[in-house]
Parts: sequence; C-alpha cells; structure tokens
Amino acid sequence: MEEKSLQRQGGVAKGVHKVYLNARKSAVMSGVKDVLSFDAKEVYLETEQGVLLIKGDELHVNRLSLEKGEVDVDGRIDSFAYSDVEEAGKKAASFLGRLFQ
Repeated sequence: MEEKSLQRQGGVAKGVHKVYLNARKSAVMSGVKDVLSFDAKEVYLETEQGVLLIKGDELHVNRLSLEKGEVDVDGRIDSFAYSDVEEAGKKAASFLGRLFQ
C-alpha cells in the first residue's frame, strides 16, 4: 500500500535514497537529485534525504544519470556525511544576515 502512495519520478520512487558501498573503493547511489560540486577529494550531492558530502582521495564520478537519479563514484572513500537541505539554507541565510547587519 505504501509503495502505491509514493510518486514515481524519473524511474525512482520519490523520497527513496540508497547507497551501495563496495570495499570503500566504489559507491553506487540512487535518489540523487543533483551533483552540486566535485573534485578529487570531495563530492557534494543533493539527494532525496539531504545533501551528501563524500570525502576521499582520487574520487571520480564515473556514471551520472540525473534522469534516473543514479550516480557512481570510484576512488578511496573515507567518509559520507549528510546534512538537511533546510539546515544548509538556514545556515547560509543566517551567515548572510550577519554579514549585512
């Protein structure tokens, strides 16, 4: 019953986010809305569950399909850290508010 209530968007159920990590060398993710930025040390992704920061070394975004909401990342993966989208927006707004007071 719950599956039927989820709206499907681009082949992925809205709100669903999965991460498959293999030996800290590759990660396959679904439920990705956007790639915010990436370099060899960090990858920032906007996911259905918030903003995901992947830290490591020699990171590469190998496969990107925003239509399906899927991303593959290879390299030495050291950490995953999530933050809520609302929290990131509030922090940025409060910083700008303090800056222009």
